[in-house]
Amino acid sequence: MSSENASAGQTAAEKARIAPYAPILLFDSGAGGLTVLEEVRKLQPQMPVIYAADTAGLPYGEKTEAQVAARVAGLLGRMTERFHPRLVCIACNTASTIALGMVREVLEVPIVGTVPAIKPAAAMTRTGVIGLLGTEATIRQAYVDRLEREFASDKILLRHGAPDLVEAAEAKLRGEKADPAVIAEAARALRSRPHGDRIDTVVLACTHFPLLEAELAEAFGPGVQFVHGAAGIARQIARLTDGQPCARQAPDRALFTGSGETWDAYRDALRRYGLTEGGTF
Repeated sequence: MSSENASAGQTAAEKARIAPYAPILLFDSGAGGLTVLEEVRKLQPQMPVIYAADTAGLPYGEKTEAQVAARVAGLLGRMTERFHPRLVCIACNTASTIALGMVREVLEVPIVGTVPAIKPAAAMTRTGVIGLLGTEATIRQAYVDRLEREFASDKILLRHGAPDLVEAAEAKLRGEKADPAVIAEAARALRSRPHGDRIDTVVLACTHFPLLEAELAEAFGPGVQFVHGAAGIARQIARLTDGQPCARQAPDRALFTGSGETWDAYRDALRRYGLTEGGTF
């Protein structure tokens, strides 16, 4: 499973009431949600988007569940009041596995969440041994335990918390070189587990990690395939917004918590994703 939705669908009248310029709000702790935005663009190139990154709270994986839940619910509450999105996507595995239920209780807008792609990985593996790379907070969640029981009970799932990969991905987007030692350590940690030498499928359970897929593929070596949920999330967003009026009134933008200097650091990368304006919130 790679995404979840909160709506069974809308009537024609409800769809007609959606403002054409109402954006999709894509929320992440940092730049990882850009991997989801890339897939959304493929299916809905005319859909207006606001990309919101809680860079002042990064990294989420080192926070407690209570801290993440309170922060995400509070930020999304303020942003939905300000921007009136047609849909909110929590493009962050850590935030989704912890705060998705709370956010759905307090926001009256469809919510799409992100959870580790264990189901497709279980269907893909040939050896029956799957690696899972996520943040420390994600890999310990009961939600992940349930996904494993439901979809991979007859497989071996080896989990590793790799928080340093988040910063490596952020550095790569800033135009810096990702630390090869960090990437090599993530591969070594999974390979060193019992049965780790048989891993042939790796779940990238953080939206940041697909940004490093090429580097991870080199570190793991041949014969390993990677899976993440970005394409499935984009399909879910398209399904929930199907038939709604859609037009872009202003350039898509990226907003950040914390310093206004963040836009300058990521400007070139964000423009490649169609985000041509930036600011803080």
